[in-house]
Amino acid sequence: MAATLGRICGSKLLKSAPALNLQQANNLSTTKTWTNGQKKLFATIGALTGGVGALIYALEQSVEASGTEVHPPKMPWSHSGIIASLDHTSVRRGYEVYKQVCSACHSMQYIAYRNLIGVSHTEAEAKAEAAAITVKDGPDDNGEYYNRPGKLSDYFPAPYPNEEAARAANNGAYPPDLSYIVSARKGGEDYIFSLLTGYFDAPAGVALRDGQYYNPYFPGGAISMAQVLYNEVIEYEDGTPPTASQLAKDVSTFLKWTSEPEHDVRKQMLIKTVGLMTILTILAYYIKRHKWSTLKSRKIFFVPKKD
Repeated sequence: MAATLGRICGSKLLKSAPALNLQQANNLSTTKTWTNGQKKLFATIGALTGGVGALIYALEQSVEASGTEVHPPKMPWSHSGIIASLDHTSVRRGYEVYKQVCSACHSMQYIAYRNLIGVSHTEAEAKAEAAAITVKDGPDDNGEYYNRPGKLSDYFPAPYPNEEAARAANNGAYPPDLSYIVSARKGGEDYIFSLLTGYFDAPAGVALRDGQYYNPYFPGGAISMAQVLYNEVIEYEDGTPPTASQLAKDVSTFLKWTSEPEHDVRKQMLIKTVGLMTILTILAYYIKRHKWSTLKSRKIFFVPKKD
């Protein structure tokens, strides 16, 4: 054993290698072997890549600046913080707005009544909301279809049986499904709020067809949906003053939740992840500083026995 350690120490395997100086590091570079043609080729590729990226960015900015619609301003939403949750009282009021106003034209086919439980309604309240609708079900044992009260597993009812009926009732315009409308529109809830509160008289030079209205936040300015939110158009159950801006704010928050049902859970996971990673980082630093450092810095010496 002593002889083996002696050979290892003699071969300098346990000694640290000296750091490379600048000249040695330069000698390791492969770019010195490139020809002038290769250098010019890579320089040209880099310049073209940067130029194409700058051109794409410039074109995108110019298209946005030259658009016919007004970009919605950024609103101070209570849920816009990194760890801020949705205002669930506002979500509940937004459901009232959708139920009493928006559902007359817009469907929400991907949201079921069971999704309301624990978010804006209790289980009993969600069951009562579901029981208020009539669902065509079947066939039964006799092969016939029948109507029954809604259940928690049922989805929100559609106002029209098909797209053709929806277009016929709205001058050819098809009211989009609102389940994921916030995620599907640039600007998100800011766009929804601005659109609902942004109706004005058409300026000079803007021609509107029959059944169209002017809204600068809608692409082109001409929208087939009339203004539907006015002061006191509905009454809130909790007594909140139903101003037009309050109605738009609440339904925008509700649509934010329908587009991102995992919103609050995702932010809770962020808090848990940051807390767990903080603990693990402290533990790793302790192990590195007080445990592993002694192993990394130890030295092995061979001391032969004296005769």
